[in-house]
Amino acid sequence: MSTCPERPCKVELAGITKGFRVNGAPLVALDNVSLHAAAGEFVSIIGPSGSGKSTLFNIICGLLQPDAGQVLLDGQAVQRRAGAFGYMPQKDLLLPWRSVLGNVVLGPELRGGSPEESRREAREMLPLFGLEGFADAYPALLSGGMKQRAALLRTFLTHREVLLLDEPFGALDALTRVDLQEWLLDIWTKFGKTILFITHDVDEALFLSDRVYVLTPRPGRVRTVITVPLPRPRRRSLVAAPEFAALRAQLLQALSA
Repeated sequence: MSTCPERPCKVELAGITKGFRVNGAPLVALDNVSLHAAAGEFVSIIGPSGSGKSTLFNIICGLLQPDAGQVLLDGQAVQRRAGAFGYMPQKDLLLPWRSVLGNVVLGPELRGGSPEESRREAREMLPLFGLEGFADAYPALLSGGMKQRAALLRTFLTHREVLLLDEPFGALDALTRVDLQEWLLDIWTKFGKTILFITHDVDEALFLSDRVYVLTPRPGRVRTVITVPLPRPRRRSLVAAPEFAALRAQLLQALSA
């Protein structure tokens, strides 16, 4: 049964359950997880380590099959999900032997697209992603933030309407992370993508999102959903506002319940 309200869903997870066997014993990672995002929404998923967040993304993009439940795109169950979503895992996974340009066009190359067209488009987008002048640089020369920008550009160049971002800023220092959060909101506003975003950071979830799903410890279940009614566009000064503090307290309480 659909979990969506009146507004049509772009992507929906309905009753996702997934278990594994560990040392011969059953282990339930996800238990009846349902969530949704409308077109153009920014939705975050937060929960303790081991709550099944990355497993959920692996199910959405087809790397794993659920034991029960469905993944729906535009209201239709997606049986062959590989390639249907843009997916950026926790690590940038840039190939060290390929330049920045070579890395970001990898997706179109694998799909058999025109190499010339892909490279032209990528070069046009490099400045927007803070990579102007680095087309021919190799990953070893990039800062952590630049590597994440390159990985995100590679994800955008899949031209998928729904992007799955799994803790893209988790390994960065605090200042770089804050800078990239504001930058990501600008990029999201410009392109209007639907984003599902995994994070362990309460402030990051609230600053970026329209809605936050809180998962329980294993087995992961949806404990609560918090709507973030903060005005957009958002800038860093928002985190000092009383309404932000109230939402932070609500989210922290949900995580510690």
